[in-house]
Amino acid sequence: MSFKTAAYIRLSREDGDKAESDSVKNQRELLHEFIRRQKDLRLIDTYIDDGWSGTDFKRPSFCRMIRDIEEGKIDCVIVKDLSRFGRDYLETGTYLERYFPEWKVRFISIVDGIDSEKNQYDLMMPIKNLLNEQYARDISKKVHAAVRTKQEAGKFIGAFASYGYKKSSEDKNKLIIDTYAAEVVRRIFKMYGEGYGKNGIARWLNDRQILSPSEYKRENGERYRNGNSIKTGSYWTYSTIHKILQNEIYIGNMVQGKKYQEMRGRQRVRKKEEWIVVEGTQEPIIDMETWERTQRILNTKTHRMGTRGEKNLFAGMIKCQKCGHMLVKKGEGEKMRYCCGTYIRMGRMYCTPHTVRYAELKDIISHDLEKFFPDILDEWNRQKEHILKEKEKKKEHEKKKLETEYKRVRQFERAVYEDFKEGILSKEEWLSYRESYQKKEKKLEEQILYMEKEQEEQGRKTELLSDMREFKAEEWMKKTILLEMIEEIKVGENEIEIVYRF
Repeated sequence: MSFKTAAYIRLSREDGDKAESDSVKNQRELLHEFIRRQKDLRLIDTYIDDGWSGTDFKRPSFCRMIRDIEEGKIDCVIVKDLSRFGRDYLETGTYLERYFPEWKVRFISIVDGIDSEKNQYDLMMPIKNLLNEQYARDISKKVHAAVRTKQEAGKFIGAFASYGYKKSSEDKNKLIIDTYAAEVVRRIFKMYGEGYGKNGIARWLNDRQILSPSEYKRENGERYRNGNSIKTGSYWTYSTIHKILQNEIYIGNMVQGKKYQEMRGRQRVRKKEEWIVVEGTQEPIIDMETWERTQRILNTKTHRMGTRGEKNLFAGMIKCQKCGHMLVKKGEGEKMRYCCGTYIRMGRMYCTPHTVRYAELKDIISHDLEKFFPDILDEWNRQKEHILKEKEKKKEHEKKKLETEYKRVRQFERAVYEDFKEGILSKEEWLSYRESYQKKEKKLEEQILYMEKEQEEQGRKTELLSDMREFKAEEWMKKTILLEMIEEIKVGENEIEIVYRF
């Protein structure tokens, strides 16, 4: 009798398979040579899962082999040893003791001396399976510990950088700005701040054929796969824009550890307070002022844009004077108005409409700004100048600390050189110390340079405040400005109360 044989090979870095004897090449040679020596074995196909954990039985080639068994193409499976077949005690036992006998499949493990055709499985097989699973668990814990240590140090460990960044060619654990994608990110934040909704921004980007993050990665030769992508093509969506606007990475913070992998391939999501956030790990794309303003808008929950292009300037600011809930935008264009959300959802028994036309509200605030503009602007300037000066002092203090640390490292570097010259340190020791200090110097130089750029930006903002006196009131009718100037708008039945931040 001749057995239609499948040679199964598995290799995984995750479970510690680093020995040369376990390489795909050596496993294949061992299995093929064994099959050639057996007169009753006929090789049908070789199934290889390279880079797959033994605790995960949803491996692509393994699943293909199971399909071929059920289609009658295969009736014998051969592996180098039990750990190559799997490291999950229960599932491995289920396949060997129940599934294969039911489908009349012969199983051979060369190193373990197992051949189900010649003898029954001995008592040691379940113990070997259990040891294989325990080994995988132990390795998994060590891998997770090493990964978390890197994350806590602010090192990037992901396979793909967030849109707007790319991995440094010199250090794969460091992110640097991708100039093109970063400009798109800045455009998204700018448009959202001006009153565009997330769907509106997505449409704007799609209309201009700007590649979505997943398509952009693939266009740049990365083997990126997004399981949530639309099958007919990948486009900008509400969800993509929302994620970008909430991602702290764009202010220079590294956010990792949102998910973790359990044994048997299960993935879990961690609570936000358990995420690993390390500040200032890479150059920011978005300044802190833009970021804080964006988060303020996101938290209003009602930031939208009309389908005809009329921006909803007052979203998140306008409330019902009676019930305190947000007013909801109704209609478009000239008919656009705000009504009490409670009234719309619950009816007149709970509140009244408190309706105000969008155009009317815009005229009232524009009139206010024209009337009180000089006084408001002076106060706004004073507050902004104070904030900027405080920030400038803080940055100057941080910069001086970095410069002091830089001088200290340089002194250490000179000191170890003197110790080398006097024979206290060997050449190898001196070179090792020098390399360490030079790395620290480079990092400090980068941080000092970044601080200097921030100080220049603060200087430009201070200059901008004095230029603002030239602006006209209507030029202030922008979402970004209104958020800075207006605390809230309360609408009653016959009155509108505007609470300015001053």
